[in-house]
Amino acid sequence: MSIVTRNDILETIHMIQHENLDVRTITMGISLYDCVSDDIERLCNNIYDKITSKAENIVKVGEDIAKKYGVPIVNKRVSVTPVALIGGKANSDDYVKIAKTLDRAAKEIGINFIGGYSALVQKGMSRGSEALIQSIPQALTETDFLCSSLNVASTKAGINMDAIYMAGKAIKELAYLTRDKNSIGCAKFVVFANAPEDNPFMAGAFHGMGEPECVINVGVSGPGVVAAAIKRAGNCSLNELANIIKKMAYKITSVGQLVATEASKALDVPFGIVDLSLAPTPAIGDSVARILENMGLERCGTHGTTAALAMLNDAVKKGGVMASSSVGGLSGAFIPVSEDEGMIEAVNVGALHLNKLEAMTAVCSVGLDMIAIPGDTSVETICGIIADEIAIGVVNTKTTAARLIPAYGKNVGDSVDFGGLLGTAPIMPVSPFSCADFIHRGGHVPAPMHSLKN
Repeated sequence: MSIVTRNDILETIHMIQHENLDVRTITMGISLYDCVSDDIERLCNNIYDKITSKAENIVKVGEDIAKKYGVPIVNKRVSVTPVALIGGKANSDDYVKIAKTLDRAAKEIGINFIGGYSALVQKGMSRGSEALIQSIPQALTETDFLCSSLNVASTKAGINMDAIYMAGKAIKELAYLTRDKNSIGCAKFVVFANAPEDNPFMAGAFHGMGEPECVINVGVSGPGVVAAAIKRAGNCSLNELANIIKKMAYKITSVGQLVATEASKALDVPFGIVDLSLAPTPAIGDSVARILENMGLERCGTHGTTAALAMLNDAVKKGGVMASSSVGGLSGAFIPVSEDEGMIEAVNVGALHLNKLEAMTAVCSVGLDMIAIPGDTSVETICGIIADEIAIGVVNTKTTAARLIPAYGKNVGDSVDFGGLLGTAPIMPVSPFSCADFIHRGGHVPAPMHSLKN
Protein backbone atom coordinates (compact mmCIF):
# COMPACT_ATOMS: atom_id res chain seq x y z
CA MET A 1 0.00 0.00 0.00
CA SER A 2 1.43 3.38 -0.99
CA ILE A 3 2.01 6.04 1.66
CA VAL A 4 0.88 9.59 0.93
CA THR A 5 3.50 12.05 2.18
CA ARG A 6 3.19 15.70 3.12
CA ASN A 7 5.08 16.60 -0.06
CA ASP A 8 2.59 14.62 -2.16
CA ILE A 9 -0.28 16.60 -0.63
CA LEU A 10 1.46 19.94 -1.13
CA GLU A 11 2.32 19.06 -4.72
CA THR A 12 -1.28 18.14 -5.50
CA ILE A 13 -2.51 21.41 -3.98
CA HIS A 14 -0.01 23.30 -6.16
CA MET A 15 -1.23 21.43 -9.26
CA ILE A 16 -4.83 22.39 -8.50
CA GLN A 17 -4.11 26.04 -7.70
CA HIS A 18 -1.53 26.83 -10.37
CA GLU A 19 -1.57 24.14 -13.09
CA ASN A 20 -5.28 23.58 -13.79
CA LEU A 21 -5.47 20.06 -12.37
CA ASP A 22 -9.06 18.87 -12.15
CA VAL A 23 -11.28 15.86 -12.48
CA ARG A 24 -13.06 16.59 -15.72
CA THR A 25 -16.08 14.39 -15.13
CA ILE A 26 -17.86 11.85 -12.97
CA THR A 27 -20.09 9.95 -15.37
CA MET A 28 -22.73 7.46 -14.27
CA GLY A 29 -23.55 4.81 -16.85
CA ILE A 30 -27.14 3.53 -16.67
CA SER A 31 -28.66 0.57 -18.51
CA LEU A 32 -32.04 1.24 -20.10
CA TYR A 33 -32.78 -2.30 -21.25
CA ASP A 34 -35.51 -2.78 -18.64
CA CYS A 35 -37.23 0.40 -19.83
CA VAL A 36 -38.29 -1.15 -23.15
CA SER A 37 -41.97 -0.86 -24.11
CA ASP A 38 -44.01 -0.97 -27.32
CA ASP A 39 -45.79 2.16 -26.10
CA ILE A 40 -43.63 5.24 -26.69
CA GLU A 41 -45.14 7.19 -23.79
CA ARG A 42 -44.52 4.33 -21.37
CA LEU A 43 -40.96 3.95 -22.74
CA CYS A 44 -40.26 7.64 -22.13
CA ASN A 45 -41.73 7.49 -18.64
CA ASN A 46 -39.64 4.44 -17.80
CA ILE A 47 -36.48 6.17 -19.05
CA TYR A 48 -37.18 9.34 -17.08
CA ASP A 49 -37.98 7.46 -13.87
CA LYS A 50 -34.90 5.27 -14.05
CA ILE A 51 -32.44 8.09 -14.73
CA THR A 52 -33.87 10.42 -12.12
CA SER A 53 -33.86 7.68 -9.47
CA LYS A 54 -30.44 6.15 -10.22
CA ALA A 55 -28.62 9.46 -10.68
CA GLU A 56 -30.57 11.72 -8.33
CA ASN A 57 -27.56 12.22 -6.03
CA ILE A 58 -24.68 12.35 -8.53
CA VAL A 59 -24.36 16.15 -8.46
CA LYS A 60 -24.44 16.35 -4.66
CA VAL A 61 -21.91 13.53 -4.31
CA GLY A 62 -19.60 15.23 -6.80
CA GLU A 63 -19.82 18.50 -4.91
CA ASP A 64 -19.25 16.77 -1.57
CA ILE A 65 -16.12 14.99 -2.84
CA ALA A 66 -14.77 18.21 -4.36
CA LYS A 67 -15.29 19.99 -1.05
CA LYS A 68 -13.79 17.16 1.02
CA TYR A 69 -10.57 16.83 -0.99
CA GLY A 70 -10.31 20.26 -2.57
CA VAL A 71 -10.23 18.76 -6.06
CA PRO A 72 -12.33 20.56 -8.69
CA ILE A 73 -14.84 18.21 -10.36
CA VAL A 74 -15.89 20.12 -13.44
CA ASN A 75 -18.73 18.00 -14.80
CA LYS A 76 -21.27 15.48 -13.56
CA ARG A 77 -22.74 13.45 -16.39
CA VAL A 78 -24.84 10.44 -17.28
CA SER A 79 -24.47 8.00 -20.16
CA VAL A 80 -27.17 5.53 -21.17
CA THR A 81 -27.62 2.44 -23.30
CA PRO A 82 -27.42 3.40 -27.01
CA VAL A 83 -30.96 4.58 -27.59
CA ALA A 84 -31.30 2.80 -30.94
CA LEU A 85 -31.08 -0.49 -29.03
CA ILE A 86 -34.13 0.20 -26.89
CA GLY A 87 -36.32 2.15 -29.32
CA GLY A 88 -38.14 -0.88 -30.71
CA LYS A 89 -40.51 0.19 -33.48
CA ALA A 90 -39.96 3.92 -32.81
CA ASN A 91 -39.93 6.24 -35.82
CA SER A 92 -37.97 9.48 -36.07
CA ASP A 93 -40.66 11.50 -34.30
CA ASP A 94 -40.71 8.95 -31.48
CA TYR A 95 -36.95 9.20 -31.13
CA VAL A 96 -37.23 12.96 -30.75
CA LYS A 97 -39.65 12.33 -27.87
CA ILE A 98 -37.05 10.05 -26.29
CA ALA A 99 -34.39 12.74 -26.81
CA LYS A 100 -36.53 15.32 -25.03
CA THR A 101 -37.15 12.86 -22.20
CA LEU A 102 -33.40 12.35 -21.74
CA ASP A 103 -32.89 16.11 -21.75
CA ARG A 104 -35.68 16.63 -19.22
CA ALA A 105 -34.14 13.99 -16.93
CA ALA A 106 -30.74 15.68 -17.21
CA LYS A 107 -32.26 18.99 -16.16
CA GLU A 108 -34.12 17.42 -13.26
CA ILE A 109 -30.97 15.94 -11.69
CA GLY A 110 -28.82 18.96 -12.56
CA ILE A 111 -26.08 17.29 -14.61
CA ASN A 112 -24.03 18.96 -17.34
CA PHE A 113 -24.59 16.49 -20.19
CA ILE A 114 -26.31 13.20 -20.95
CA GLY A 115 -24.88 10.90 -23.61
CA GLY A 116 -26.11 7.83 -25.39
CA TYR A 117 -28.42 9.15 -28.08
CA SER A 118 -26.45 6.73 -30.17
CA ALA A 119 -26.47 3.90 -32.69
CA LEU A 120 -23.94 1.15 -33.39
CA VAL A 121 -23.98 0.77 -37.16
CA GLN A 122 -20.49 -0.46 -38.06
CA LYS A 123 -21.80 -3.43 -40.05
CA GLY A 124 -25.29 -2.36 -41.00
CA MET A 125 -28.32 -0.37 -39.94
CA SER A 126 -31.55 -1.60 -38.43
CA ARG A 127 -34.72 0.36 -39.10
CA GLY A 128 -34.46 1.79 -35.61
CA SER A 129 -30.89 2.94 -36.17
CA GLU A 130 -31.83 4.65 -39.43
CA ALA A 131 -34.74 6.39 -37.72
CA LEU A 132 -32.50 7.59 -34.90
CA ILE A 133 -29.87 8.96 -37.29
CA GLN A 134 -32.54 10.79 -39.26
CA SER A 135 -33.81 12.33 -36.01
CA ILE A 136 -30.43 13.61 -34.79
CA PRO A 137 -30.63 17.16 -36.24
CA GLN A 138 -34.04 17.84 -34.72
CA ALA A 139 -33.22 16.03 -31.47
CA LEU A 140 -30.03 18.01 -30.81
CA THR A 141 -31.60 21.29 -31.90
CA GLU A 142 -34.55 20.92 -29.54
CA THR A 143 -32.55 19.81 -26.48
CA ASP A 144 -29.91 21.49 -24.34
CA PHE A 145 -27.86 18.78 -22.62
CA LEU A 146 -28.19 15.79 -24.95
CA CYS A 147 -25.16 14.36 -26.80
CA SER A 148 -25.21 11.93 -29.70
CA SER A 149 -22.77 9.52 -31.31
CA LEU A 150 -22.54 6.92 -34.05
CA ASN A 151 -20.11 4.04 -34.28
CA VAL A 152 -19.81 3.64 -38.06
CA ALA A 153 -16.81 1.31 -38.24
CA SER A 154 -14.66 -1.19 -36.41
CA THR A 155 -11.54 -3.15 -37.17
CA LYS A 156 -13.63 -6.34 -37.10
CA ALA A 157 -16.48 -5.08 -39.26
CA GLY A 158 -14.94 -2.52 -41.62
CA ILE A 159 -16.47 0.85 -42.52
CA ASN A 160 -20.16 1.48 -43.17
CA MET A 161 -20.00 4.20 -45.81
CA ASP A 162 -23.80 4.47 -46.01
CA ALA A 163 -23.86 5.36 -42.31
CA ILE A 164 -21.11 7.94 -42.87
CA TYR A 165 -23.18 9.54 -45.62
CA MET A 166 -26.20 9.74 -43.32
CA ALA A 167 -23.95 11.25 -40.63
CA GLY A 168 -22.63 13.85 -43.07
CA LYS A 169 -26.15 14.89 -44.00
CA ALA A 170 -27.13 15.08 -40.32
CA ILE A 171 -24.12 17.30 -39.55
CA LYS A 172 -24.96 19.65 -42.40
CA GLU A 173 -28.60 19.93 -41.36
CA LEU A 174 -27.68 20.37 -37.71
CA ALA A 175 -25.31 23.20 -38.61
CA TYR A 176 -28.17 24.98 -40.37
CA LEU A 177 -30.74 24.40 -37.63
CA THR A 178 -28.39 25.84 -34.96
CA ARG A 179 -26.99 28.59 -37.21
CA ASP A 180 -28.09 31.30 -34.78
CA LYS A 181 -25.72 29.76 -32.20
CA ASN A 182 -22.67 29.35 -34.45
CA SER A 183 -23.86 25.82 -35.43
CA ILE A 184 -23.14 24.63 -31.90
CA GLY A 185 -25.41 21.62 -32.35
CA CYS A 186 -22.61 19.91 -34.26
CA ALA A 187 -20.42 20.08 -31.14
CA LYS A 188 -22.81 17.59 -29.49
CA PHE A 189 -22.45 14.93 -32.20
CA VAL A 190 -19.46 12.67 -32.87
CA VAL A 191 -18.78 9.84 -35.35
CA PHE A 192 -16.61 6.94 -34.15
CA ALA A 193 -14.60 3.95 -35.22
CA ASN A 194 -14.01 1.35 -32.51
CA ALA A 195 -15.99 3.33 -29.94
CA PRO A 196 -15.28 2.24 -26.33
CA GLU A 197 -18.25 1.21 -24.20
CA ASP A 198 -17.01 2.92 -21.02
CA ASN A 199 -15.97 6.37 -22.22
CA PRO A 200 -16.94 9.05 -19.66
CA PHE A 201 -16.24 12.00 -22.00
CA MET A 202 -18.81 13.77 -24.15
CA ALA A 203 -20.03 13.88 -26.80
CA GLY A 204 -19.20 10.19 -27.29
CA ALA A 205 -20.19 8.62 -23.98
CA PHE A 206 -22.68 5.76 -24.01
CA HIS A 207 -23.32 2.83 -21.68
CA GLY A 208 -22.15 -0.17 -23.66
CA MET A 209 -23.78 -3.56 -24.09
CA GLY A 210 -21.13 -5.28 -21.97
CA GLU A 211 -21.50 -2.88 -19.05
CA PRO A 212 -23.26 -3.62 -15.72
CA GLU A 213 -26.66 -2.28 -14.70
CA CYS A 214 -25.10 0.92 -13.39
CA VAL A 215 -21.49 2.07 -13.09
CA ILE A 216 -19.30 5.06 -12.20
CA ASN A 217 -16.59 6.12 -14.67
CA VAL A 218 -14.28 9.07 -14.04
CA GLY A 219 -12.33 11.16 -16.53
CA VAL A 220 -9.29 13.08 -15.32
CA SER A 221 -7.42 15.95 -16.91
CA GLY A 222 -4.16 17.77 -16.31
CA PRO A 223 -2.34 18.99 -19.44
CA GLY A 224 -1.16 22.01 -17.46
CA VAL A 225 0.49 19.75 -14.89
CA VAL A 226 2.45 17.86 -17.55
CA ALA A 227 3.38 21.03 -19.45
CA ALA A 228 4.73 22.66 -16.27
CA ALA A 229 6.74 19.56 -15.31
CA ILE A 230 8.37 19.41 -18.75
CA LYS A 231 9.19 23.11 -18.60
CA ARG A 232 10.82 22.68 -15.18
CA ALA A 233 12.89 19.75 -16.47
CA GLY A 234 14.76 21.98 -18.90
CA ASN A 235 17.18 20.53 -21.44
CA CYS A 236 17.04 16.81 -20.63
CA SER A 237 16.99 13.78 -22.92
CA LEU A 238 13.79 12.28 -24.32
CA ASN A 239 14.27 9.25 -22.08
CA GLU A 240 14.25 11.49 -19.03
CA LEU A 241 11.31 13.43 -20.43
CA ALA A 242 9.29 10.23 -20.85
CA ASN A 243 9.91 9.35 -17.20
CA ILE A 244 8.80 12.81 -16.08
CA ILE A 245 5.56 12.48 -18.06
CA LYS A 246 4.93 9.01 -16.61
CA LYS A 247 5.36 10.29 -13.06
CA MET A 248 2.97 13.17 -13.66
CA ALA A 249 0.42 10.86 -15.29
CA TYR A 250 0.63 8.59 -12.25
CA LYS A 251 -0.12 11.48 -9.90
CA ILE A 252 -2.96 12.82 -12.04
CA THR A 253 -4.56 9.39 -12.36
CA SER A 254 -4.20 8.78 -8.61
CA VAL A 255 -6.49 11.75 -8.03
CA GLY A 256 -9.01 10.27 -10.47
CA GLN A 257 -8.83 6.88 -8.77
CA LEU A 258 -9.49 8.49 -5.39
CA VAL A 259 -12.52 10.40 -6.69
CA ALA A 260 -13.87 7.33 -8.50
CA THR A 261 -13.59 5.17 -5.38
CA GLU A 262 -15.28 7.79 -3.20
CA ALA A 263 -18.09 8.36 -5.71
CA SER A 264 -18.67 4.63 -6.06
CA LYS A 265 -19.05 4.21 -2.30
CA ALA A 266 -21.25 7.27 -1.82
CA LEU A 267 -23.61 6.35 -4.67
CA ASP A 268 -23.52 2.59 -3.94
CA VAL A 269 -22.70 1.96 -7.59
CA PRO A 270 -19.81 -0.20 -8.88
CA PHE A 271 -16.62 1.56 -9.94
CA GLY A 272 -15.92 1.08 -13.63
CA ILE A 273 -12.84 2.84 -15.01
CA VAL A 274 -10.66 5.90 -14.81
CA ASP A 275 -10.08 7.50 -18.19
CA LEU A 276 -6.63 9.07 -17.90
CA SER A 277 -6.89 11.28 -20.96
CA LEU A 278 -5.20 14.68 -20.96
CA ALA A 279 -8.25 16.83 -21.70
CA PRO A 280 -7.38 20.48 -22.41
CA THR A 281 -9.46 23.60 -21.85
CA PRO A 282 -9.33 27.12 -23.33
CA ALA A 283 -7.56 28.28 -20.12
CA ILE A 284 -4.03 29.56 -20.66
CA GLY A 285 -1.51 26.80 -19.94
CA ASP A 286 -4.06 23.97 -19.85
CA SER A 287 -3.06 22.83 -23.30
CA VAL A 288 -1.76 19.68 -25.01
CA ALA A 289 -0.23 21.92 -27.69
CA ARG A 290 1.84 23.67 -25.01
CA ILE A 291 3.09 20.30 -23.77
CA LEU A 292 4.39 19.52 -27.27
CA GLU A 293 5.96 22.97 -27.56
CA ASN A 294 7.64 22.58 -24.16
CA MET A 295 9.12 19.34 -25.52
CA GLY A 296 11.01 21.42 -28.09
CA LEU A 297 8.68 22.34 -30.94
CA GLU A 298 8.53 25.99 -31.93
CA ARG A 299 4.84 25.55 -32.72
CA CYS A 300 2.46 22.63 -32.52
CA GLY A 301 2.05 21.40 -36.09
CA THR A 302 5.64 21.74 -37.22
CA HIS A 303 7.69 18.72 -38.29
CA GLY A 304 8.21 16.41 -35.34
CA THR A 305 4.76 17.08 -33.84
CA THR A 306 3.42 13.59 -34.54
CA ALA A 307 6.51 11.97 -32.99
CA ALA A 308 6.29 14.16 -29.90
CA LEU A 309 2.57 13.40 -29.52
CA ALA A 310 3.20 9.65 -29.88
CA MET A 311 5.76 9.79 -27.09
CA LEU A 312 3.44 11.84 -24.90
CA ASN A 313 0.51 9.47 -25.42
CA ASP A 314 2.59 6.40 -24.64
CA ALA A 315 4.12 7.90 -21.50
CA VAL A 316 0.70 9.03 -20.23
CA LYS A 317 -0.68 5.50 -20.60
CA LYS A 318 2.35 3.86 -18.95
CA GLY A 319 2.20 6.20 -15.97
CA GLY A 320 -1.56 6.14 -15.61
CA VAL A 321 -2.05 2.37 -15.58
CA MET A 322 0.13 2.10 -12.46
CA ALA A 323 -2.21 4.40 -10.51
CA SER A 324 -5.58 2.79 -11.14
CA SER A 325 -6.99 -0.69 -10.74
CA SER A 326 -8.98 -0.21 -13.95
CA VAL A 327 -8.07 2.15 -16.78
CA GLY A 328 -10.41 2.43 -19.75
CA GLY A 329 -12.34 4.79 -21.95
CA LEU A 330 -10.09 6.68 -24.35
CA SER A 331 -7.01 7.28 -22.15
CA GLY A 332 -4.29 9.35 -23.77
CA ALA A 333 -4.05 12.91 -25.11
CA PHE A 334 -6.94 14.83 -26.66
CA ILE A 335 -6.29 17.35 -29.42
CA PRO A 336 -9.54 19.31 -29.82
CA VAL A 337 -8.85 22.57 -31.62
CA SER A 338 -11.45 24.85 -30.04
CA GLU A 339 -10.87 23.52 -26.51
CA ASP A 340 -7.09 24.02 -26.51
CA GLU A 341 -5.70 27.57 -26.51
CA GLY A 342 -2.35 26.37 -27.88
CA MET A 343 -4.02 24.55 -30.77
CA ILE A 344 -6.06 27.65 -31.57
CA GLU A 345 -2.93 29.80 -31.70
CA ALA A 346 -1.11 27.22 -33.82
CA VAL A 347 -3.94 27.31 -36.37
CA ASN A 348 -4.07 31.10 -36.35
CA VAL A 349 -0.33 31.47 -37.09
CA GLY A 350 -0.47 28.88 -39.88
CA ALA A 351 1.49 26.14 -38.12
CA LEU A 352 -1.33 23.63 -37.81
CA HIS A 353 -3.54 22.43 -40.66
CA LEU A 354 -6.25 19.82 -41.09
CA ASN A 355 -3.91 17.37 -42.82
CA LYS A 356 -1.41 17.56 -39.95
CA LEU A 357 -4.15 17.11 -37.39
CA GLU A 358 -5.25 13.98 -39.25
CA ALA A 359 -1.71 12.59 -39.07
CA MET A 360 -1.57 13.34 -35.34
CA THR A 361 -4.77 11.39 -34.72
CA ALA A 362 -2.97 8.19 -35.72
CA VAL A 363 -1.06 8.33 -32.42
CA CYS A 364 -3.39 10.10 -29.96
CA SER A 365 -6.58 9.26 -28.11
CA VAL A 366 -9.44 10.27 -30.34
CA GLY A 367 -9.41 12.13 -33.62
CA LEU A 368 -10.46 15.28 -35.45
CA ASP A 369 -12.18 16.93 -32.52
CA MET A 370 -14.03 20.25 -32.49
CA ILE A 371 -12.85 21.20 -35.97
CA ALA A 372 -14.70 24.19 -37.45
CA ILE A 373 -14.81 24.26 -41.26
CA PRO A 374 -16.49 26.62 -43.75
CA GLY A 375 -20.25 26.58 -43.62
CA ASP A 376 -20.57 25.95 -47.34
CA THR A 377 -18.54 22.72 -47.15
CA SER A 378 -20.46 20.04 -49.06
CA VAL A 379 -21.95 16.95 -47.44
CA GLU A 380 -19.62 14.80 -49.54
CA THR A 381 -16.49 16.63 -48.34
CA ILE A 382 -17.66 16.30 -44.75
CA CYS A 383 -18.12 12.57 -45.37
CA GLY A 384 -14.68 12.33 -46.93
CA ILE A 385 -13.04 13.94 -43.89
CA ILE A 386 -14.92 11.57 -41.60
CA ALA A 387 -14.05 8.52 -43.75
CA ASP A 388 -10.34 9.37 -43.70
CA GLU A 389 -10.37 9.65 -39.93
CA ILE A 390 -12.38 6.48 -39.47
CA ALA A 391 -10.01 4.57 -41.75
CA ILE A 392 -7.09 5.46 -39.47
CA GLY A 393 -8.91 3.86 -36.56
CA VAL A 394 -9.94 0.73 -38.44
CA VAL A 395 -6.51 0.00 -39.91
CA ASN A 396 -4.63 0.79 -36.70
CA THR A 397 -7.06 -1.05 -34.38
CA LYS A 398 -7.70 2.04 -32.27
CA THR A 399 -10.47 4.45 -31.48
CA THR A 400 -10.77 7.45 -33.77
CA ALA A 401 -13.56 9.95 -34.17
CA ALA A 402 -14.62 13.11 -35.97
CA ARG A 403 -16.52 16.04 -34.47
CA LEU A 404 -16.84 18.53 -37.30
CA ILE A 405 -18.61 21.89 -37.28
CA PRO A 406 -19.45 23.36 -40.70
CA ALA A 407 -20.20 26.77 -39.19
CA TYR A 408 -23.10 28.26 -41.12
CA GLY A 409 -22.24 31.53 -42.85
CA LYS A 410 -18.57 31.38 -41.81
CA ASN A 411 -15.47 31.15 -44.00
CA VAL A 412 -11.72 30.70 -43.57
CA GLY A 413 -10.43 33.66 -41.57
CA ASP A 414 -13.52 33.75 -39.36
CA SER A 415 -13.94 32.06 -36.00
CA VAL A 416 -16.83 30.81 -33.89
CA ASP A 417 -17.09 31.28 -30.13
CA PHE A 418 -18.97 28.59 -28.21
CA GLY A 419 -18.03 29.76 -24.72
CA GLY A 420 -17.10 27.69 -21.68
CA LEU A 421 -15.12 24.49 -22.16
CA LEU A 422 -16.00 24.39 -25.87
CA GLY A 423 -13.93 27.51 -26.50
CA THR A 424 -13.33 29.32 -29.77
CA ALA A 425 -12.68 27.63 -33.10
CA PRO A 426 -10.93 29.22 -36.08
CA ILE A 427 -12.44 28.16 -39.40
CA MET A 428 -10.00 25.75 -41.04
CA PRO A 429 -9.75 25.30 -44.84
CA VAL A 430 -10.69 22.04 -46.52
CA SER A 431 -9.56 20.70 -49.87
CA PRO A 432 -11.30 22.38 -52.83
CA PHE A 433 -11.25 19.12 -54.78
CA SER A 434 -14.26 16.82 -54.76
CA CYS A 435 -14.59 13.29 -53.37
CA ALA A 436 -18.30 13.09 -54.26
CA ASP A 437 -18.06 10.19 -56.71
CA PHE A 438 -16.22 8.10 -54.13
CA ILE A 439 -18.73 8.87 -51.38
CA HIS A 440 -21.74 8.18 -53.60
CA ARG A 441 -20.53 4.66 -54.36
CA GLY A 442 -21.90 3.77 -50.92
CA GLY A 443 -21.69 0.29 -49.50
CA HIS A 444 -19.07 -1.09 -47.15
CA VAL A 445 -15.29 -0.88 -46.93
CA PRO A 446 -14.28 -4.43 -45.92
CA ALA A 447 -12.43 -5.08 -42.68
CA PRO A 448 -8.63 -5.18 -43.00
CA MET A 449 -6.85 -8.54 -43.18
CA HIS A 450 -5.47 -8.23 -39.66
CA SER A 451 -9.06 -8.30 -38.30
CA LEU A 452 -9.01 -12.09 -38.86
CA LYS A 453 -7.39 -13.03 -35.58
CA ASN A 454 -9.55 -15.99 -34.57
